[in-house]
Amino acid sequence: MNEPATAIEAAVAASPLHQLKDELDIVIPTIRNLDFLEMWRPFLQPYHLIIVQDGDPSKTIKVPNGFDYELYNRNDINRILGPKASCISFKDSACRCFGYMVSKKKYIFTIDDNCFVAKDPSGKAINALEQHIKNLLSPSTPFFFNTLYDPFAEGADFVRGYPFSLREGVSTAVSHGLWLNIPDYDAPTQLVKPLERNTRFVDAVLTIPKGTLFPMCGMNLAFDRQLIGPAMYFGLMGEGQPIGRYDDMWAGWCIKVICDHLGLGVKTGLPYIYHSKASNPFVNLRKEYKGIYWQEDIIPFFQQVVLPKDCTTVQKCYIELAKQVKEKLGKIDPYFDKLADAMVTWIQAWDGLNPTSASFSNGKTG
Repeated sequence: MNEPATAIEAAVAASPLHQLKDELDIVIPTIRNLDFLEMWRPFLQPYHLIIVQDGDPSKTIKVPNGFDYELYNRNDINRILGPKASCISFKDSACRCFGYMVSKKKYIFTIDDNCFVAKDPSGKAINALEQHIKNLLSPSTPFFFNTLYDPFAEGADFVRGYPFSLREGVSTAVSHGLWLNIPDYDAPTQLVKPLERNTRFVDAVLTIPKGTLFPMCGMNLAFDRQLIGPAMYFGLMGEGQPIGRYDDMWAGWCIKVICDHLGLGVKTGLPYIYHSKASNPFVNLRKEYKGIYWQEDIIPFFQQVVLPKDCTTVQKCYIELAKQVKEKLGKIDPYFDKLADAMVTWIQAWDGLNPTSASFSNGKTG
């Protein structure tokens, strides 16, 4: 039996996490009317939305009544950033990172418009945002793996043998959620498993260990904008670029290397959303095929990246990373020279809109 919306709304309002409504923005990239927000209303309506409209800026995007939002289209992006707008992708969901840049809140939750409210095994609607906030507000443990997963979760703790010197943990910068129904597969896997659906609900949150990369999916993602925001750039994708569907992957590799360097944590697992619609695998293959080859060089590059000790801010780390991208990956294809330049432009644009963040330094703990 479905829970009445009023009961859900009452539970959300009673939650202490509801107090974060003035500290968090929800960023949604879209090309269509946002009817999907109706099912999210009990959970998301208290929060401010930043909608980044992709594609034709003359098209009107309809948003359900009662939501507090601001909407930016390509004309707005060009007006606000001027020549630096070249770093924001067009005709690709990577445009969402513009919303990260213009936000003034501490936290960001980003979700795709084909992501619906999932249900746990008991049939209860999952408040994905609430779980993301829990993940971000509790420490991460990247330096030593806890076999009971998140030791700060209810009913768990550090197991015998876990060093007491590491039990304080570190600040969590990123919370990476998962999806039921349509899995986030690449095009070749989609083609050979067209009917596969993810029905496994794993009730766990893990800290991704230091030195381990992961494939970050941007459709159900939250992060601490003050800790890692300047590195959450989704690259150059879409129209005019030789690659697509690697926007969130690129950002994930970059943020993980920087989090490892600065002593910050990245979590994955809960919460789940319901991914309602699979994209066309043949269209995806055209977008991905160069990335599928290139990633065999890209991933070893990120595995071997070393950032200098004087890189004490996210911006300094990211500029250094852009330099190494140009030096090492530029040999693979000219696209990476262009991407490295866009990474620098992104930081310049970020600092232009967020001047106080340019001097923010993360305390390194490991």
